[in-house]
Amino acid sequence: MNDKTIVEKLYEEAMKARENAYAPYSNFKVGACLLSDDGEIFSGCNVENASYGLSICAERNAIFSAVAKGKREFKAMLVVAEGEAPVKPCGACRQVMAEFGDFDVYLANTKGKIEKTRVSELLPNAFSPKDL
Repeated sequence: MNDKTIVEKLYEEAMKARENAYAPYSNFKVGACLLSDDGEIFSGCNVENASYGLSICAERNAIFSAVAKGKREFKAMLVVAEGEAPVKPCGACRQVMAEFGDFDVYLANTKGKIEKTRVSELLPNAFSPKDL
C-alpha cells in the first residue's frame, strides 16, 4: 500500500471507531487508528466516565490495545473528531505516544481535512525510555 492508501484506510477505520465512542458528558466523539510496523491495524475510541479521571482517550485506547497484542513498534496513527480544524491529542496521549517512538501522526476532522505531523513535533523534548 502507498502512503495515500494507508492514510485513507486509517481514516476509514478511525471514523468507524469514533462511532463507538462513549461520550455522554462531553458529546465529543474521537476515533483513532494505529498502524504497527508489521501492518496490523488497531482502533480506539474515547470512553468517558462519570469520574472523569477514569476516562480514556481514543489514542491511548488504540495504543493499549496494540500493546495488549504484543506490538511495540508503530508506523502511524490517525486521530479524528468533529470540528473545523483537525483534532489534536491531549498531553497525556502525546506522552504515551512518545513512549513508543517517533512515528507519523495524522490529525483529522470528520470533513476529511487531514494534517501530517510526527510525535516529536507534538511533544518536543519528550521524556522517554531513552532517558532512563
